[in-house]
Amino acid sequence: MSKQQPTSSLDATVAKAAAEVETLDVAPVNARGNRQLYASRKRIHPKRARGDFRQVKWAVMIVTLGIYYLAPWLRWDRGPNAPDQAILIDLPARRFYFFFIEIWPQEVYYITGLLILAAIGLFLFTALLGRVWCGYSCPQTVWVDLFLVVERFFEGDRNARIKLDRTPWTLDKWRRKIAKHAVWLAIGVLTGGAWVFYFADAPTLLSQLVHFDAPFPAYLFIGIFTATTYVLGGFAREQVCTYMCPWPRIQSALIDQDSLLVTYDRSRGEPRGPHRRGESWEGRGHCVNCNQCVAACPMGIDIRDGLQLECIQCALCIDACNEVMAKVDLPRGLISYTTIANQKRRAQGEPDRLRILRPRVLLYTAMLILVSGIMLYAFVTRPVSGLNVLPDRNPLYVTLSDGGIRNGYTLKVINKLREERAFRLAVVGLPDPVTITGLGIRTTSGTPVIDVPPDALRAVRIFVAVPRTALADKSTRFDFVLTDLASGGSTRHTTQFNGPEP
Repeated sequence: MSKQQPTSSLDATVAKAAAEVETLDVAPVNARGNRQLYASRKRIHPKRARGDFRQVKWAVMIVTLGIYYLAPWLRWDRGPNAPDQAILIDLPARRFYFFFIEIWPQEVYYITGLLILAAIGLFLFTALLGRVWCGYSCPQTVWVDLFLVVERFFEGDRNARIKLDRTPWTLDKWRRKIAKHAVWLAIGVLTGGAWVFYFADAPTLLSQLVHFDAPFPAYLFIGIFTATTYVLGGFAREQVCTYMCPWPRIQSALIDQDSLLVTYDRSRGEPRGPHRRGESWEGRGHCVNCNQCVAACPMGIDIRDGLQLECIQCALCIDACNEVMAKVDLPRGLISYTTIANQKRRAQGEPDRLRILRPRVLLYTAMLILVSGIMLYAFVTRPVSGLNVLPDRNPLYVTLSDGGIRNGYTLKVINKLREERAFRLAVVGLPDPVTITGLGIRTTSGTPVIDVPPDALRAVRIFVAVPRTALADKSTRFDFVLTDLASGGSTRHTTQFNGPEP
């Protein structure tokens, strides 16, 4: 039975797509005729691009790497008996220092807030500019760029590297390869070393590392980060972005028709084909099919095939294409940052229009402002002291010789200031007479006082006794109240007093 010819352009498109699906090889076939679920990686040798976006990437790489490697060495004077490292995650002391900010374990919600802000900011930038984070600031992108600089230095640009890989192993090839991998390993060691410096005083830890008397976890994590940096930056590269990172799958839900994306202007570029100097451009597109956009792409994709999961929006294909357009005396921008909506407008001969204020952009902006406001208010109004109470569970209460009922508590008093403070302890909500005794506290004018060292947490044992006849129930809620003797500010914590059935 013969196939009928399509009766319209839509039918022709559908028939062509069906024919392509029938011949599509969804998975490679091995020698036994079985389909393989994994295809061997084809190594990508990106060509060095030259242009505006490459300059921006150089600047971002220098700034981000500079911050990462140099930040642990910045100093910040916090006063006596306090670390002077500007950025420090002090695990033994359970503190996170960031310049003038000090985060306690009880304030981990600030870290949560920062992560929420980072997520919302990423959503906002993706809605506006696509995967701009992936193309410029992602650590994987930055370190791959750095590794490519080393690779080009020892092996040359794209064509030279391809030729070197195909040549037999000679003394010169061994020399180049060994030197390249040695520098890669050195970068990995510096990366791991810089990371551990965030968790200890950097000068002290460096001296310990050099004299081989640093703690074992420091060497362990330097080794882990050296290995991961070496493997991910030197070998995995684009596979990290394609297979390991979830962001390519998420971004499709965040962009829309008005998001700025790196796109190929099909209405201007097609039909493509080689062009010789002096030939007319009538009846053909401006794409000369030179494949320089593919050669410059670190992901090895063809941007002319449309928006793809692998594309990290680094815009190096724009620089490569603009360089070719300049050689053939054509306007720049055959590949450019534009929107899907503008692509449709260009195909219809309409001018471009940039629509920034869109529902999702306004929503992300409002969320960013709201969370930032909440974080700022919580930080400005956060208390400089804290109180946590842990009632004794075994036994719940003790009957005294005079018939009174006594409960024991562990009070943890926090002093966030860098000066010693004295707190008066009181009980509110229990029937009189109430007797308060404790271990490690002093009494002033019959009132118990707790002294807390600067920037410290002090735990004290407190015993509260009440006459049995004064208790109306077996469980009575009451408050411990701490009052700063110097400032008069108070902190309270609600707990319960246990006793027998009345």
